[in-house]
Amino acid sequence: MKELSCFERKVSRLNSRKILALILIAAVTGLPVSAQSAAHRAGAPAGSGKSASATRERPGVAAFRARVEKIVGAVDVNRGYWGMLVEDADSGEVLYSLNADRYFLPASNAKLFTAALTLATLGSDYCFHTTVESRSALGSDGVLAGDLVLVGRGDPNLSNRVFPFAKKAERDGPPEKILAEMADAVMAHGVKKITGDVIGDDSYFAGGAYPSGWAIDDMLWSYGVPVSALEVNDGVFFLELQAGEAAGAPATFTIAPSTNIYQIRNEVVTGPKGSPQKFTVSRDPGSILIIVSGSMPVGAQPHSMGIAIDRPAEFAAALLKNLLEARGVVVEGRAGARHMGDDGAWYKLDGSPAYPSVKVEVSTGSRAPMEFETPYVLAEHISLPLSDALRVMAKISQNLHAEMFLRAAARQKTGDPSADAALQFEQDFRVGIGLKEDDVVMTDASGLSRKDMVSPQSEVSLLRWVTEQPWAATYRSILPVAGEDGTLMDRMKNTPAAGNVWAKTGSLTHVDSLAGYATSTRGAHLVFSFIGNNNNLKPKAATDVLDALTIAMVEELGPRRAAAHK
Repeated sequence: MKELSCFERKVSRLNSRKILALILIAAVTGLPVSAQSAAHRAGAPAGSGKSASATRERPGVAAFRARVEKIVGAVDVNRGYWGMLVEDADSGEVLYSLNADRYFLPASNAKLFTAALTLATLGSDYCFHTTVESRSALGSDGVLAGDLVLVGRGDPNLSNRVFPFAKKAERDGPPEKILAEMADAVMAHGVKKITGDVIGDDSYFAGGAYPSGWAIDDMLWSYGVPVSALEVNDGVFFLELQAGEAAGAPATFTIAPSTNIYQIRNEVVTGPKGSPQKFTVSRDPGSILIIVSGSMPVGAQPHSMGIAIDRPAEFAAALLKNLLEARGVVVEGRAGARHMGDDGAWYKLDGSPAYPSVKVEVSTGSRAPMEFETPYVLAEHISLPLSDALRVMAKISQNLHAEMFLRAAARQKTGDPSADAALQFEQDFRVGIGLKEDDVVMTDASGLSRKDMVSPQSEVSLLRWVTEQPWAATYRSILPVAGEDGTLMDRMKNTPAAGNVWAKTGSLTHVDSLAGYATSTRGAHLVFSFIGNNNNLKPKAATDVLDALTIAMVEELGPRRAAAHK
């Protein structure tokens, strides 16, 4: 009560002329005093340079402002912290700004920066190469005297994913489809027996499996997969539970793709028909034991969960070993992994190959000598172009893919395989496109980190920079489209925004964001960023706020009127 009294005394001493000045400012700009104060606190967005009268002339600005104030002023919504910036994509004119240069946690809006960096660095046609190699020559009897090594180089799509992406992510065949094709290629070379181990080698990247700012409870689920240069099936396996035929019976489970890396303790029981379905899954960090408990009612549909593979290179090796053995290949060794710094790793600490390819001649008896390259490549998978892979990452907001893109781009450009080098490369990229060093703070590429900070201004600056790049159309095509595909497939349907908004979504606990491009019903080309932090809204209520803001923007804002002829 003491602080409130002090405040009231200060208000009572305000010069009446100052109060009148505030009222006049609000009248000129069309903003209520409260909104004007918020804009002042945020500071003028860089490059606005427009007079109040110029803003007033723009059709729909006042109507949009009124709708924004109503939306964010609603009960519960107004307890959150909101930042917004809408600009004309053609001229850069600021149409609406609220807390535009303040820091916000962006969630998956961080992927906007990662996608731009990846396209600028690697290009739309870049392809990833994954190989199965050996340092030993294959004997005429089909015996490989040594290890067989699966070498990962950052391909995020070693799975059964269907390309090109259309509307939603689709899969065809078993999750290990690509590894099965590589096992077939090894067989086609005549391999019948391997005396050594089957190794998964992810030394193309060094360290940084879990970026700073990720939470410990992220580590169990598909959105918190550790970063590796060798990932199969998005770094997850699917645990599917099936209820028993009678109440009290244990539920059964299957795993795909299946290896013997993890032990599953199944404590799920079958409940009476119509009873609640609930599960608890736990795995201690570093443990191979996964405990699943809970219940599911009689007659329930099978329930599938994506569990993060916390040892991706070892998992990939075990999977390849199983596939080879299923095809009749005898493997005398075990499945294992090699990482950066391990003896025998395919890449050195400086990122250079430990075993550069050297052409050698191999005698083939009476036939002329044949040329081979050592290490011997027994199978190779070449990915589809980067533009297809980025579309999956942005449309469904795939965290692991974003992290792998950053690491691959940084390594390709700098030669340094470390996570620290990747973060520095990310920072240098942002500065290189005109942002200040402190405009954006990021400790990952996906936005899962709780340490990331962006401003609406920094996002809009990035999006406007992208429009000037030769790959701008590709970039926009990878973003979800309102009411049509990806994470916006079921949002803003049957509204004027449907089909007219291309934007990246983002969500974490108490965080919701949407930023991208839009075309209004009046023909205005817009670039925008809406971010909400510190709200306690339920997920659907929070996205409804963002959708309402976006629909209002599309309905109200129009292009600048042509100057009247005299």
